[in-house]
Amino acid sequence: MIPVTSFAGKTVAVFGLGGSGLACCHALKAGGAEVIAADDSADNVAKAAQAGFTTADLRTVSWSNFSALILTPGAPLTHPAPHWSVLMARQAGVEVIGDVELFCRERRRHAPDAPFVAITGTNGKSTTTALIAHLMKVAGYDTQMGGNIGTAILSLEPPRMGRVHVVEMSSYQIDLAPSLDPSVGILLNVSEDHIDRHGTLEHYAAVKARLVAGVQPQGTSIVGVDDGWCRNIADRLDQTGKRVVRISVKNPLPDGVYVERETIVQASGGARREVARLGGIGSLRGLHNAQNAACASACALAMGISTDTLQDGLRSFPGLAHRMEQVGRRGNVLFVNDSKGTNADAAAHALSSFADIFWIAGGKPKQGGITSLTEYFPRIRKAYLIGEAAQEFAGTLGERVPHEISETLDVAVASAARDADASGIFDPVVLLSPACASFDQYRNFEIRGAAFRDLVTAMPGVKPVV
Repeated sequence: MIPVTSFAGKTVAVFGLGGSGLACCHALKAGGAEVIAADDSADNVAKAAQAGFTTADLRTVSWSNFSALILTPGAPLTHPAPHWSVLMARQAGVEVIGDVELFCRERRRHAPDAPFVAITGTNGKSTTTALIAHLMKVAGYDTQMGGNIGTAILSLEPPRMGRVHVVEMSSYQIDLAPSLDPSVGILLNVSEDHIDRHGTLEHYAAVKARLVAGVQPQGTSIVGVDDGWCRNIADRLDQTGKRVVRISVKNPLPDGVYVERETIVQASGGARREVARLGGIGSLRGLHNAQNAACASACALAMGISTDTLQDGLRSFPGLAHRMEQVGRRGNVLFVNDSKGTNADAAAHALSSFADIFWIAGGKPKQGGITSLTEYFPRIRKAYLIGEAAQEFAGTLGERVPHEISETLDVAVASAARDADASGIFDPVVLLSPACASFDQYRNFEIRGAAFRDLVTAMPGVKPVV
């Protein structure tokens, strides 16, 4: 835990008592603050009270003694309208911040030069965060990983020299961290997302840009420039004098890091050198993972990690569970769990990464279905459709893709494995990438992915992927 000493002797309101909210309460109390905890959920309030915190309805108390409101990222700060607690804080002249801001203040107080890597982007945040943390561990760093990827940032060990914090951040968290100042900031990409919480794409992009704009004076801003929003952000950073490393997986760059024929290349002043190879690394398969790996490599190089250590780290990266996770192999058949592919855009990454796919899809459908995936239909040898979306998906596939309605995951896995075995194809892939939410049959995508993994590993002859 990171004790928050910057509010010692002061009273702080904390609204939102999920995992990160309770972590804030504990960290503030450990640092000497008095905490008043609140939530719209009576169950969460009860848990905080059981943990020994004073709870209150913030609508009925005086705000005159509060030094800050620590807000959960789940509550809107601006759009579609500020949360009622935000309005009360503003009326009382109380600052509204989040747990990342508390971390930044503690780091500046106690270890301002301790390495701190912050990662954001519309897509690829979690994989890039996990990959960077893995590279740091391979390089011998005491590595703390958390934020949006899982462990609340204040539940990590405190910053100190020799210890690196690798933190994934959503736009909501950035919005609540006005003094965010990583030593390395990474912006992967920007595309339309979370407009309901930011009002416009312009505002969403501006929030994301703050992470790389706030990098410390001697730090490094790493920006993927394969979309127009990020190209403009990189150009603006250049104009402010920031050290910017541009990343591309689509075009060579005269200065920056780019991917060419599965090789990561670093260019400077027209000179180029190969720094790592991605060929044969199953956990980093696909163009989207090439961008993740290029950004992570740029981070490693900025922190002085050697190319040999970088290559070792890339090769040994196991990948994230439920994201293009190679579950096992039986003969030539590879089984891949991409249960995190809960919409068409996410499933497109997996479908674009393989050539001969026996595709398991379906679940609770989302708007648009799979109509946007038609360019990948030639890669699909057969589809096995499950859950509420089965009939809708069957209609979209029509006569273009052979398919069957399996209804349940166990039937789909058995049928897909049988057909892939019998296909005679050199390297067939049984892919679970549902393009749907899990909620019709499973409580979450993790449980669905674990069910797929259990079904596959229970089949005779399946061996782990090495």
